[in-house]
Amino acid sequence: MKKNLFITILMCLSLTAGAQTVTWRDSVVVRLDSVLCDELLERSQLGLMVWDLTDDTLLYQYQPRQLLRTASTMKALTAVVALDHLGVDYRFRTSLYYTGKIDNGVLTGNLVCVGGMDPMFDSSDMKAFVAAVSQLGIKSIRGRVMTDCSMKDTDKWGEGWCWDDDNPTLSPLLSERKTNFTQQLVSELKRSNISISSGSPLPGNLPKDAKQICVRTHSIDEVLEQMMKQSDNLYAESMFYQIAASTGKRPSKAKDAISVVKSFLRKISLDSDHYKLADGSGLSLYDYLTAECETQVMRYAWQHQDVFAHLYPSLPIAGIDGTLKGRMKGTCAENNVRAKTGSVTAVSTLTGYLTASNGHFICFAIMNQGVRKMSEGRQMQDRICTVLCSPCNIPLQTIWDL
Repeated sequence: MKKNLFITILMCLSLTAGAQTVTWRDSVVVRLDSVLCDELLERSQLGLMVWDLTDDTLLYQYQPRQLLRTASTMKALTAVVALDHLGVDYRFRTSLYYTGKIDNGVLTGNLVCVGGMDPMFDSSDMKAFVAAVSQLGIKSIRGRVMTDCSMKDTDKWGEGWCWDDDNPTLSPLLSERKTNFTQQLVSELKRSNISISSGSPLPGNLPKDAKQICVRTHSIDEVLEQMMKQSDNLYAESMFYQIAASTGKRPSKAKDAISVVKSFLRKISLDSDHYKLADGSGLSLYDYLTAECETQVMRYAWQHQDVFAHLYPSLPIAGIDGTLKGRMKGTCAENNVRAKTGSVTAVSTLTGYLTASNGHFICFAIMNQGVRKMSEGRQMQDRICTVLCSPCNIPLQTIWDL
């Protein structure tokens, strides 16, 4: 059906308004139908659901149960599960211990680094570790650096990741996003005039008699901001493995996090067997959800204000920041839509929230798959959002010209 036919339908609705009131909902449905007449859908797939949170009713849908790749909108599911399961006060931790005895400034024993897969651990945290060692009066260490990476398994990459992607390395001990944690620690010790015996790092579990020197932490909100605004894959996988480790499994595995995510989906009345989950970031080629699933996850977050209060500020804002900074500018959707983007080869997705032109709060999921150009999927998503945000008297051509 052509666009001009929908324009005719909309005009007919307007002409009959005197006899029968045309509701905002009726008008929006017609306008969304017209957006979906794009020839893009002749050669690609779309899953779409729009939910009116104010009325708690379905507003619009198109193949909402079509199983599609998520790309980075998987991060929205990871974020909601983490906030719900770990709690909004959760903190990422990296700890430093020592074994043995300190005598006259000499530690006869080892330093033990315990990794908690904190992606934000940086040079300032490393300096704090060394400062804490110095405060114990230690000038020389007759021992080695031990590394406890028992938080997770030894898999460095996620299942279904492409070999030629810019993939992060999944290690429990990270500093400045790098895995050479012990090298950075030894270098900082030497800069602080603390000598340490040579020798390669000694892997192992934290000894029971080890004494804590320092713990550095970062809040879940700090991690969420980078994870969602900038779509940071390392941050998302770190969040994913916090979920995995919360099960008590040592070492934890991706399947442990997936079991928690599936339990969450069942809690919100979705059949977890209908979906395929592989990682927390959406890098995997094996991540498949539906627009219905993503919409209901966002609906759950809205219904639980402790979760929503931490999720909502982390989402990119259309035309303002993050991965939506350059999108929907100059439209009614600018500084209105807050949503997580997703983009991998032939896949473009968007899920989040907006305030519609009737004042109602809306959540939505738009999943384009099989798109040759990312711009094609993004244009359709931007038009859908702009239709929802714009007064119904704005000509459709204005939206199509985005």
